[in-house]
Amino acid sequence: MQIYAVIDTNVIVSALISKNPQSPPVQVLRETLCGNIIPLYHSDIINEYFEVLSRPKFHLNADTIKTVINSIISNGMEVTPSPTGEIFIDPDDLIFYEVAMEKRDDGSYLVTGNLKHYPERDFIVTPAEMIRILEEQNK
Repeated sequence: MQIYAVIDTNVIVSALISKNPQSPPVQVLRETLCGNIIPLYHSDIINEYFEVLSRPKFHLNADTIKTVINSIISNGMEVTPSPTGEIFIDPDDLIFYEVAMEKRDDGSYLVTGNLKHYPERDFIVTPAEMIRILEEQNK
């Protein structure tokens, strides 16, 4: 069964720099790239992915960055969210939340390594929680 999810940038960064192929961020990215997680995105999210992944401190290959982003676009669903009226400490996090909220009727999730950046909601989960949700649905 497929799950809709907005993947926070920190999860993608963690997956791409991880040396542990079984880490939860790596597993989330793998499930996204193979189609078990349908990534939800907006152009602002794609732009943030590109900007953050291209930072020299991560030492990521430009082809890897393009491959990951192009896979998210081709396997995912672009969403234009309605404003929620929520206020975030970091306004850049708002688009991730609003895209997830827009598809809540479809059971969407927001997967992040920074729960403290978002309000406490049952659909905002860590990578490890997302993997458990996938495992439960595949039983």
